[in-house]
Amino acid sequence: MKLVRAASVLAGTTALLLATAVPSGAHGSPGHGHGLGHGHDPFDPGTVSFTLDGTVLDAGEQVTSVTLDLDRLPGIRAASVEPSAFSVRAVGSLPDGVATGAPSDVVFDVEREVTDADITRDGSVRLLLASGTGAGTLQYLGAEGRNVLLDLDYTITQDEPIELRNGRDVVIEEFRQGDLVDPEVDAFSSDVTSDGLKYRLYEPRRARGDRPLVVWLHGNGEGGLPGLYQNEAQLRANRGALGFTTPEAQRIFGGAYVVAPQVPDTWYNADEAGYREKLRALVEELSAEHDIDQSRIHVAGASAGGLMSIELVAAYPATFASLVSVAPAITLNRDPSYRTDAEEVSRLADTPTWFIHSRDDGTVPFDRATVWAHELVPGSLITLYDSVEWGGQTYSGHWSWIYLARNAPTADDGTSVWEWMSQQVRDGEGDTAASR
Repeated sequence: MKLVRAASVLAGTTALLLATAVPSGAHGSPGHGHGLGHGHDPFDPGTVSFTLDGTVLDAGEQVTSVTLDLDRLPGIRAASVEPSAFSVRAVGSLPDGVATGAPSDVVFDVEREVTDADITRDGSVRLLLASGTGAGTLQYLGAEGRNVLLDLDYTITQDEPIELRNGRDVVIEEFRQGDLVDPEVDAFSSDVTSDGLKYRLYEPRRARGDRPLVVWLHGNGEGGLPGLYQNEAQLRANRGALGFTTPEAQRIFGGAYVVAPQVPDTWYNADEAGYREKLRALVEELSAEHDIDQSRIHVAGASAGGLMSIELVAAYPATFASLVSVAPAITLNRDPSYRTDAEEVSRLADTPTWFIHSRDDGTVPFDRATVWAHELVPGSLITLYDSVEWGGQTYSGHWSWIYLARNAPTADDGTSVWEWMSQQVRDGEGDTAASR
């Protein structure tokens, strides 16, 4: 999937702008300097830091705004902060360790359009940015088939002063870039298992007692590369994991842990690298460290992660309370001869399973993958869409994980996919118990 991605390694990047008072040429008298053409003496607050504000959309993370740390300047007149007061330039470069053979590692160097400006509750100034070229935080490398987090360098230029309520103008001497901030992504801690598998973990807020665990397995585009194992793309490239942390999902599950591991290369190397065993070890380590209900461990995955979710549950059929497999890459359009073993898929028979796919998927054929698997698993649920559309946008037919991330699929009785997952429970013997 072709998404664009950004780096949390942004601290220290400095964007300089010298905005000086311009003396009045009309009067030439001392004490009547004009800050960039305005009639008040400009006040210079020195260096001001700013954050890049990320938002993970259905097609990946974008920098949707920048926030200027001006809370120490009291009395900014909101009406004086116009979008035209600032210019924003964005440069995105491939990180070290990525060699594409291109003459430059610069992916984009663009002016970001400032569409609006407002004052936040704490007194900072937030500049809203238009989407489009240069907005993304990730770059998809076609040859490698991976999304990588970009190194981002933003430069902010003040073109007009900001007016305080006391009538003074503010002119910023220097803007210094800080971190990429994305509250949904940042809610996940970052860690690594004892055998080297990196993962991100969301812990439910104010949860008491044992809570369920949702394991999200990303697609092939979110895996690592040799020398570049960032533990980022599985959260930033789509909302697959983030959907389970939304207030709606957390309410449905009664507060759930969500873990999103990242494979160092590809789930397709499971046999050689032992990824099934490493994922099972991840669950065991989390269970030892957190209050996780062993009867309510759920797994969901998309594309290559949909394949891996099937293989994981088939290998440990008594572990997981439910399985949701989206566009599972158990066969591929580009390699029709390849298909997962039918006997392995049939081992899902004792695990409540829900398949999701779009009929216009150009990467994984819905009939030879999802329909075929559904027919091998008695009692499994299946939801097929004609295309992938959400929020007025049409996406690649392979991106049917958008529907899972938005809790869209429903069973015949109207039960949503998240509600269905939350109702599945394993008993003490590892058998599927009745729905809660």
